[in-house]
Amino acid sequence: MSQDQQQLFDTEPQPWQLDDMDDWVAARVAFSEAPYGPYDYEIPSPLESEIQAGVRVEVPLGRGNRHLKGYCVAVINAGHPDAASVNPRKLKPVRRVLDRKPIIGWRLLELAKWISEYYLCPLGTVIETIVPPGVRDNAGTREILFLALAEGVMERLLRDELKISPKQRLVMMQLAQGGDWTPRELAETVGCTQAPISTLRRKGLILASTRRIQTRTHEIPTEDRTANLELNADQQFVLNEIVAMVESNTHQSFLMHGITGSGKTEVYIRAIQKVVEFGRQAIVLVPEISLTPQTRQRFRARFDRVAVLHSHLTAAQRAWHWQQISEGNVQVVIGARSAVFAPTPHLGLIVLDEEHDGSFKQDKAPRYHARDVARWRAEKESVPLVLGSATPSLESWARAEQGTDRLLSLPNRVLDLPLPDVATIDLRIDFGGRKRTGPISQKLRQEIRAAINDGGQVILLLNRRGFSTRIQCPACGHVEHCPDCSIPMTHHLDGNKAICHYCDHQIPEPNRCSDCGSPAIKFWGVGTQKLEREVQAAFPDVPITRMDTDTMKKPGSHEKALTAFREGKTRILLGTQMIAKGLDFPNVTLVGVINADSALHFPDFRATERTFGLVTQVAGRSGRGERGGRVLVQTFSPDAPAIVAATRHDYIGFAKGELPNRKEYHYPPFGFMARIVIRGESSTKADQMSEHIADALTAAAKTLELPVDVLGPAPAPVEKLRGKFRFHIQLLSPQAGALQAVVTHAKSTIKSHDDVQWIVDIDPQDML
Repeated sequence: MSQDQQQLFDTEPQPWQLDDMDDWVAARVAFSEAPYGPYDYEIPSPLESEIQAGVRVEVPLGRGNRHLKGYCVAVINAGHPDAASVNPRKLKPVRRVLDRKPIIGWRLLELAKWISEYYLCPLGTVIETIVPPGVRDNAGTREILFLALAEGVMERLLRDELKISPKQRLVMMQLAQGGDWTPRELAETVGCTQAPISTLRRKGLILASTRRIQTRTHEIPTEDRTANLELNADQQFVLNEIVAMVESNTHQSFLMHGITGSGKTEVYIRAIQKVVEFGRQAIVLVPEISLTPQTRQRFRARFDRVAVLHSHLTAAQRAWHWQQISEGNVQVVIGARSAVFAPTPHLGLIVLDEEHDGSFKQDKAPRYHARDVARWRAEKESVPLVLGSATPSLESWARAEQGTDRLLSLPNRVLDLPLPDVATIDLRIDFGGRKRTGPISQKLRQEIRAAINDGGQVILLLNRRGFSTRIQCPACGHVEHCPDCSIPMTHHLDGNKAICHYCDHQIPEPNRCSDCGSPAIKFWGVGTQKLEREVQAAFPDVPITRMDTDTMKKPGSHEKALTAFREGKTRILLGTQMIAKGLDFPNVTLVGVINADSALHFPDFRATERTFGLVTQVAGRSGRGERGGRVLVQTFSPDAPAIVAATRHDYIGFAKGELPNRKEYHYPPFGFMARIVIRGESSTKADQMSEHIADALTAAAKTLELPVDVLGPAPAPVEKLRGKFRFHIQLLSPQAGALQAVVTHAKSTIKSHDDVQWIVDIDPQDML
């Protein structure tokens, strides 16, 4: 036990503790708030049968013995491997148990422990992330009173030893037949009032107990059944490889590299059919909620019981789905990254579709990556893991090249459909020749009209929401920034306001420069709102739908928009990256990328990879039908390697060109990385704290003799965010586990300050 814990529980031993110090049982309890623990508590004899790992308990904490709820993460006795760390004389007793059965099963609890250790996050915080709030709060349930005969009463009744009325006898005979009976249901069945039941309870002949019961069910709908699609030779080979692992109950991680339109989803479905035949369950993760409706429809047309987990579910719905999954009543679980924690008792397969997508990484504690969590879980439960993408992450590609994962290739589109032709439009020429007429070039405008006239549909990608992306004064050059972030405000036409997209700070649309007072303020740049207006003006006779986080706020809005597009009610679909991946619309004959450079020059070593992936993915939405398709990419950097490779649909060429750059600087996948972000209201204090942390990390690496490079500190690219000044430090190491060891060691020497906070992000995906 740590010195801190000894101080928290430094009390005189109780008499019962002195009887037999080898006969003790302790609960190791973790909390979701500071102090996080875990700390050890004595389990009183009356509670020994109720406490097990995974239940919540209420315990006294600190000298004030304030009552706090925590999670029992282990039960320890004298024979336990961790027994030496427990001093039973120093423990306070658990006050009460809050759950009749574990709220988190042992498999997920072991997963939580790994996440806590790998991502350096308190175990209680991890458990609260895994178990949805609706499950923790018993949403959709209420306590019900149930009745049962007391022990031995029936024998006394049969021997006529009880003086009871005929109605009371009928009540007892009904209870003797078994089953769950509430007072109301029992009275109605017997045909009496509550009086005989109450009398029997007062005499102790009937006992009452309460149980929490689900009071509302939520149907899992199905779609009209569809037949399996015919597989081509490549799909059949890939399916056979996956099914072989399913049949052998063996773990293997597969990287399914399939070009857009190559039929990856059909392979997933066919593999899961085999999983279901064996009575097992599958988890399918998708990166964007916009993909969920289409994915859900495809799976519900093939399987009887498909649960969909997403943020638009109510707490009661999520709790009900969680229960159905945990009881084995669900065959397939579909959802975003948190669905990786689905409590499947018979897991048979995990699939990550679009595995490269950055949204699989959580941006708050615990900062886990669903791909790595899925890998760990699949390995421990001996099931296959399938990572699918047309543009795999370079980390996954390197693992496949090294043979750690098995590479499965789908190099051709289904029905041998050709990939769309991709051409670039050099915006430098447009601007230089004064041909620019808004966000849509003349060439793209002509192609849109031709596609519409030919009966096709069009997708336009612009990964910037709002109307104008910059508000600037031409008189003095001042740009309107968010007062709390070092980010320009974005002009939004709806509501005539300017919004910071990082902290949501809003101001009325400015009509004068806040610096010099000039009324000549201008709105520059293009967001999806302005693009929508431009397209409507250019094609007034064409129905248009915009999809971004501003228009897709209401539950069901994604499905409504995509259904209208699928049915041809909408001819042009424009939006941010949520329309770039996974959508399959055979009538799309033209895709336009409005500005391929929006993230190309970010100070992030993954910027080129993200640009290549986004352009390639959205290009793949075109030409999925017999009519073929075309893609036009507007860019100021047509010669950039990422753009050139994307126009050629050449992932392998891109990877061969990008990986040497990563290797030169020891970036992933050629090393392990952590990022530490320090933030505070005072720039000076945050800077000083960052220097202190960097020194502690350097000293820890030296003390532990681990090869960890400490880079920085330096101001973060987004130097101010939500009112806090930010500095960051990068850690690089060729050894797995070295980063965690160094950070953990350094923490013991770092003197924290209340007005400066710092976080650790293992395997960071965002460097801004």
